[in-house]
Amino acid sequence: MNALAKILARRIALQGPITIADYMAEALGHPKHGYYRVRNAFGADGDFITAPDISQMFGELIGLWCVEVWDRIGRPAPFNLVELGPGRGALMSDALRAAAVVPEFRDAAALHLVETSQRLRQVQRDALAQRDIGWRDVSWHNGFDQLPDGPCLIVANEFLDALPAHQFECTPQGWRERLVGLSKDGDSLQLALAPGPTPALSLSPTGAPAGLDPAGLGNDDIGAIREFQPTAITLTRAIADRIGQAGGAALIIDYGYDGGAGDTLQAVRKHAFHDVLQTPGEADLTVHVDFAALRHAIGSAAQSFGPIGQGEFLSELGIAVRAQMLMKSASPAQAKDIATAHHRLIDADEMGTLFKVFGVAPNGAAALPGFDQEVAP
Repeated sequence: MNALAKILARRIALQGPITIADYMAEALGHPKHGYYRVRNAFGADGDFITAPDISQMFGELIGLWCVEVWDRIGRPAPFNLVELGPGRGALMSDALRAAAVVPEFRDAAALHLVETSQRLRQVQRDALAQRDIGWRDVSWHNGFDQLPDGPCLIVANEFLDALPAHQFECTPQGWRERLVGLSKDGDSLQLALAPGPTPALSLSPTGAPAGLDPAGLGNDDIGAIREFQPTAITLTRAIADRIGQAGGAALIIDYGYDGGAGDTLQAVRKHAFHDVLQTPGEADLTVHVDFAALRHAIGSAAQSFGPIGQGEFLSELGIAVRAQMLMKSASPAQAKDIATAHHRLIDADEMGTLFKVFGVAPNGAAALPGFDQEVAP
């Protein structure tokens, strides 16, 4: 066992098994041993690569999307430009570089980043202070609820997938929550089932996927797994409330599904899958986002769009044209890299369909750019 596993083992030995949501929260956010507190997660030299690491085109198109939305909502000044979980700052850096084509946008934007890691805040500060960006006036926050008043343009790329999730398994005795306990010899962490109903199982179905309504769970086969992310659902509702009341829009990009998935909990370390319960704090832990649950959480507070595949969204925004423009001044080797990145971002066999894009706008607003006039049901 590593240091964090030993801490968790002592806790379990004293208090009993913990929920998978608690395990994820500790593994990712423990003050001393949490993954995002100590690991270099992002990029080729980290554990995984996100879309902004693959190509500048991704962040540039998001930046131009923000400019277009800002223009459509009447060019409010000032307004809050917000990113949740900015990573190394690559997305926002590229977005602001592209947005420089409209100086009024940059002049009106107050930049707010929701980030709990002090180490990553410094990385983001350095990225945004680069000479070709020159953005030094940044406010960091530990939570969405700390943002100042006013209209917001909000971007969350691969953020919700790392928020804690509960798992439930259908058994002959009914639905039981999956927990993290100890092996008989106490030398390792292992999955276990709660002997009876737990508080998470009795959560209000409001904002939850229909399959997690305790009254309807019995329709599944024995052994079926369901997941529930209460933190993601609460955050999404807060975003919808904020946009519905103060104006703006949100763009949520993540890998996931539109209802109906099972066990998606996974760990990644050094660009390879890793045992979820081994070396907590040394591997990334995520689940696939249930966009149907997010849509249900929004309810009538705002209007939602999508989800649509990332490939479709980026194509609607003109990624092919941007790739061609970059290739014109590129060397043959650079042009090959641009073509490879373009393919990776939009192809169905890469990130094009597994990664989805979900938009939020005030009720009655026109369709957001990239969503082809389709409003979510």
